[in-house]
Amino acid sequence: MKPSGDPSGKHRLGLVLSGGGVRGAAHAGALQALEELGIWVDTISGTSAGALVGAMYAGGIAPKEILRFFKETPLFHWSHLTWQKPGLINTETFVRVLRRFFPKDDFGDLMKPLYITATDLMKADEICFHEGPLIRAILASCAFPVVFSPVEIGGRPYADGGILNNFPVEPIRDQCHKVIGIFVHVLREMEANTIDSSLRLMHRAYEIVTIRDAVAKFEQCDMIINPAELGRYFLFDLRQVDEIYQIGYESTLKQGPALQRLYKSATQAKKRHV
Repeated sequence: MKPSGDPSGKHRLGLVLSGGGVRGAAHAGALQALEELGIWVDTISGTSAGALVGAMYAGGIAPKEILRFFKETPLFHWSHLTWQKPGLINTETFVRVLRRFFPKDDFGDLMKPLYITATDLMKADEICFHEGPLIRAILASCAFPVVFSPVEIGGRPYADGGILNNFPVEPIRDQCHKVIGIFVHVLREMEANTIDSSLRLMHRAYEIVTIRDAVAKFEQCDMIINPAELGRYFLFDLRQVDEIYQIGYESTLKQGPALQRLYKSATQAKKRHV
């Protein structure tokens, strides 16, 4: 999809949203801050929690409503458990939850172009969804292995996009004059006694594998928001969602002047091609 009026076919400003479980609430806080700074993104690429937040924002849902979704949607309620599929949680049970937000269930119904990455478990390959049915693409991208069951699309099982690409800048880099990346993982040294459960062990292994590759792609963005404070929050702990949202909000506001200069530059570049 090409932005109207720009012969180069480029959008003004693109946004990349990383995966990060509950820390994805920081994406919503960052979006709230961007709006208050007068910065409006034109296209979004996201994976896992970033795919969920990106889809909701592209669908016209306000950042504070996205925060409410994180706070009011229980991940580990008994009704979501599965005994017949791989994984603890039956991802399919969230289809009806997301249908409240996406009643037409179609990428084409969104207000902004959106790219969602997921992992094809059969081909061991990354796939990027951009058109057609939306809800199952979101859920596939969010299906963290072992915790959530894979999502079947077209007869193939898909899982978390973060397995192969936790910072999907590639789908939009060449489509935008400027790109902002929001990365909600922080790899730091941990005390041995904090890895005290299978979930936390899996969380740590996932971080080690995915973060290094993602950080190497920061240079492909014109600006990065990566709050160091998020390193102390666990992927699936919903009790501190408000704090996580606030960290995303405040970290973005701190970079306000630089972000506004970037936005002005993107706007000027867009005008030069009109």
